[in-house]
Amino acid sequence: MQIRQPIHSEHARTLDTEGLRRHFLVEEMFQPDKATLTYSQIDRIIVGGIMPVSQGVTFDASLGKHSGTDFFLQRRELGLINIGGAAVVVVDGATFEVGPREALYVGQGAKELEFSSVSSDAPAKLYCNCAPAHTAYPHRTVTLAQASPETLGSAETSNRRTIYKFFVPSVLPTCQLLMGMTQLEPGSVWNTMPCHTHDRRMEVYFYFDMKSDAVVFHMMGEPTQTRHVVVGNEQAVINPSWSIHTGVGTQAYTFIWGMVGENQVFPDMDHIPMTTLR
Repeated sequence: MQIRQPIHSEHARTLDTEGLRRHFLVEEMFQPDKATLTYSQIDRIIVGGIMPVSQGVTFDASLGKHSGTDFFLQRRELGLINIGGAAVVVVDGATFEVGPREALYVGQGAKELEFSSVSSDAPAKLYCNCAPAHTAYPHRTVTLAQASPETLGSAETSNRRTIYKFFVPSVLPTCQLLMGMTQLEPGSVWNTMPCHTHDRRMEVYFYFDMKSDAVVFHMMGEPTQTRHVVVGNEQAVINPSWSIHTGVGTQAYTFIWGMVGENQVFPDMDHIPMTTLR
């Protein structure tokens, strides 16, 4: 598990391209038969990818050392969204089938987790966000149809997109974790523009559904001190609460957003006028 320390907004202004990528970009998310995890000390979120191919992948007790607990989810909740082939997840003996573009919420206190692919020819790719939690809520799968879809934007502004809200209070209860997936329509390349911040929550963007030669220019930083990070397929960007988070790609793409922080009010955003950006 990689550890990322918090970065102050004034410090971020001084970073060059290499520095921005080192602190905020998670480049390698999926490795065969492994769980690849990054622990950000910004609101204590853990971001990662689980890719079982020839064998199952397990979370063992040793992961608890990173949070000072007896086992990994003793004081944490876990959200998974599958961007690969069909998966089977066993949580303390209970079996959950998680199909492509479906999600699984695992509540605080789960001890034994095993992740498997239904077919090694089409392995599952389980993107995960994990956050501190204080209450155990029921484990549950969420399908695309259940994920409160909302279509926004237009072709004229190149941002026609559908937002699937997998883990929000109107769908299921969580302690603080919010997760969803935004899918852009062909010909649309902008996400979340006009942009916003929310001092109450941090956010991670994970980009996928991109060709090998496609990129997204992810915009971050303070509204009057913007920076960009060039992001490839299946890479993520950690966005502190003081940072905007938006992007434009060389093609349409899909991204997963995950938030942790003070509240779970999805529209709680501090919108930034376009004329304010610098």
